[in-house]
Amino acid sequence: MPLKLILDCDPGLDDALALLLAHGDPNLELVAVTTVGGNVALTHTTRNALQLREYLGFDDVPVAAGAAGPLTGPIVDASYVHGASGLGSVTLPEAVLGASETAAVDLIISTLREAPGTVHLVATGPLTNIALALRAEPRIAQWAASFIIMGGSYTRGNTTPAAEFNIYADPEAAAEVFAADWTVVMVGLDLTLQAIVHDGIVDRMHALGALGTDLVAPLATFWTNPLDDDWDGQALHDVCAVAYLGRPDLFEVKAARVDVETRGEFTRGMTVVDFHSATPNAIVPTRLDVDGFWDYIHEAWAGVSIRG
Repeated sequence: MPLKLILDCDPGLDDALALLLAHGDPNLELVAVTTVGGNVALTHTTRNALQLREYLGFDDVPVAAGAAGPLTGPIVDASYVHGASGLGSVTLPEAVLGASETAAVDLIISTLREAPGTVHLVATGPLTNIALALRAEPRIAQWAASFIIMGGSYTRGNTTPAAEFNIYADPEAAAEVFAADWTVVMVGLDLTLQAIVHDGIVDRMHALGALGTDLVAPLATFWTNPLDDDWDGQALHDVCAVAYLGRPDLFEVKAARVDVETRGEFTRGMTVVDFHSATPNAIVPTRLDVDGFWDYIHEAWAGVSIRG
């Protein structure tokens, strides 16, 4: 029986590809998509999710808009990475179907409440919606079959020297989420930077036909880092979080205690990871079977038909 999941996301180049994997893997069942402001503004992330839903053909899955900004403090985004629209150079047909009238937080709570222990929660954006859902109903921490995030790192960040973007965008929310009564699977930069789209992978993407040429490859190659002289390609960060649910055997993991720095002048948003703690609250993937990962997502994506 497929594993059911809610994907809380901020599409976003790699969020879009994570949605594609959640839809394409026959062993996963995407039951809800909730959006949050992050990579780009909430209006854009929600529009992108709606367009992807129709383009990829999962029309029966509700899409619900959530928090536009963090619990406190200014809004930050990553449009310099993802482009003004969030989808880089990709332009999709306008969506016909609208977003759910139910807000994201309410949809998360109701979906988990109705089937406790059977629906997995995956978050690939700032954790604002998840924190708000916990505030409204702390029992979601017991109702979720598992909780996986893309965020954080145990070495260095990508938005500041200390902080990864999804955590930096709302450290207070992240702190509340890690303090809740569940075990967080933290798929962080140290893992996701092993999933690099080099030239050989781009060739495999184009072999997917129109899906690869029109969507996958443009999303996976849009960003280049002008400050990195050793640039090898874009990393598919958020895809790794969905892949962990679908194929956990591809990952080596360690238990850890993760706390989030919210006050440091230079370390705000840092995930402080202690692999030797007596009170672990997280599972941290550290090593990826890279060849197995690419084989897995290629096979899952290859089964998706797009609407022309």
